[in-house]
Amino acid sequence: MTNINCRFAEENVRGMNQEEYCNEQETIELLDEERSLLLINDDVNTFDYVIETLIKVCHHTYEQAETCALITHCNGKCPVMSGSYEELKPYHTSLLNHHLYAKIQ
Repeated sequence: MTNINCRFAEENVRGMNQEEYCNEQETIELLDEERSLLLINDDVNTFDYVIETLIKVCHHTYEQAETCALITHCNGKCPVMSGSYEELKPYHTSLLNHHLYAKIQ
C-alpha cells in the first residue's frame, strides 16, 4: 500500500474529520496512479484468438497484438496497456468477457 502524507485543513467545508479526509485523498491518488493491464498466459486460447481479441479490445495493430501474444506465451504475462485504474477497468472487463486472463497491476 502506498504511504501517503496527507494534510488536513480545519476549515474543510465538507465537514470530514482528518481520517475521512486522508482516506478520500488516498483513494483518489490510488485510482489516478499509473497501472498496467497484464495479459496472463493460459493453455486454452489460440494465438490467433488472442491476437484478434487484442486488436478488437485494445485497438492494437496486428504486429503489437502478435508481439504481446508471444511475450505472454514465453514470459507468462505481458503488459498490453497502461493508464489509470479507471481507464483500464473497461478493457480489463472486456478481456475477461472474451475469456482471456488479465489483471490490473
